[in-house]
Amino acid sequence: MVATRDLLSASLEDYLKAIHQIVAEKQAARGKDIAQRLGVSNPSVTAALHSLAEKGLINYTPYDIVTLTDRGKEMSEDIMGRHKALRDFFVKVLFVSEDLAGKAACDMEHALPRDILVSLTEFVEFVERSPQCLVEFRERQPSRKISP
Repeated sequence: MVATRDLLSASLEDYLKAIHQIVAEKQAARGKDIAQRLGVSNPSVTAALHSLAEKGLINYTPYDIVTLTDRGKEMSEDIMGRHKALRDFFVKVLFVSEDLAGKAACDMEHALPRDILVSLTEFVEFVERSPQCLVEFRERQPSRKISP
């Protein structure tokens, strides 16, 4: 797992994650795709792309496609792994709605230390292998699905 926290702000992590997702869908990203995905202005995207390119995380030339470098891909996968671990925990263990879990995971993924990520992932895997503990937990909870 790569330590992105020392290198990237939460905002730049969001840009890197958006680029990863768009590249996975379309093979390459364009500034307008990134702006649309994140709901930001084109000048904001341009500034972020320059910063990510300076850090060696993306291949970028103005008005051209954007792709991830190997290091950028590794870092974006790390960010997405943190997001998935949190979302899975919220949905599978705490019974939070998918929508709210995704939003909360997005907010929290930037600050999640590696040790906690590993523990959360192991706990979710344990719960999936030992469904009885989850049944007991659910029985002790009010009948609800946490939604926005």
